[in-house]
Amino acid sequence: MKLSVGPVLYYWPKDRLLEFYDVLMDSPVDIVYIGETICSKRTLMRTEDWLELGERLTAAGKEVVMSTLVLLEAESEMKRLRRLCADERFLVEANDLGAVQLLKGRPFVAGHSVNIYNSGTLRVLSEQGMKRWVFPLELSSQTLEDMQRTRPDGVETELFVYGRMPLAYSARCFTARAHNLPKDDCQYRCIDYPDGLTLSTQDDNRFLAINGIQTQSARTINLLGELDRIQALGVDILRISPQSNRMDQVIGVFNRCLEGSLDLEEGSGRLASLMPVGPCDGYWHGSAGMDYVA
Repeated sequence: MKLSVGPVLYYWPKDRLLEFYDVLMDSPVDIVYIGETICSKRTLMRTEDWLELGERLTAAGKEVVMSTLVLLEAESEMKRLRRLCADERFLVEANDLGAVQLLKGRPFVAGHSVNIYNSGTLRVLSEQGMKRWVFPLELSSQTLEDMQRTRPDGVETELFVYGRMPLAYSARCFTARAHNLPKDDCQYRCIDYPDGLTLSTQDDNRFLAINGIQTQSARTINLLGELDRIQALGVDILRISPQSNRMDQVIGVFNRCLEGSLDLEEGSGRLASLMPVGPCDGYWHGSAGMDYVA
């Protein structure tokens, strides 16, 4: 089973972002996803910068995947998407059906936001060139078991096992609205929240995080304790979603558990201490997503 690190979902300064990927080059991660997936206004890293970073990661022995925007609203964004899809140096993660259409006939990864909910969709996308899919976070392990039985040959399954869960996307920018700013003059306030802006209810229950146009869970999904079942289901890749601090420790815990040198229960406990708020795993068990059943 391989380890992957998903694209950075937040707006980090360029030097901090490059430092993060420098650390990944020497980590036990097999696959690295790069690129902007949330907002095209986040331009500290240009397309050329992402492609150059991809070359460096490839030279370090990593499989590099270029991730595309989830929500496209302007021709300039389509132009950037066409360029990424036309560059054949890297595998592309399609995060919307427009990217799937541009990649038709070439190998590609279908991101979680493509919403593959049944075996028929798996089969159709496989016929169009999909070589890997990311299981939607809101579905249960029982659904994954059912879909794995009829998974097309040659298609890998990737599971989001750690990170704040992406829940929804909107044309509105929630971070700008939180500061009473219009989206067109957001002043790039996302950069002030390296792990998103946590929201709480009136009784101080932290239940969501906002990240520009994206809504996330406040809690961090942690499926490390389910590793035995995940392996039994034939999952090929475990995805870790980046957070701003102590990612080397998070990756280290997963790697040691995969090697068998760290107990799963102890590893889960260590991960809980590294999270911004705390763990959840409800969707995996067919329960409310913010629950922690384990």
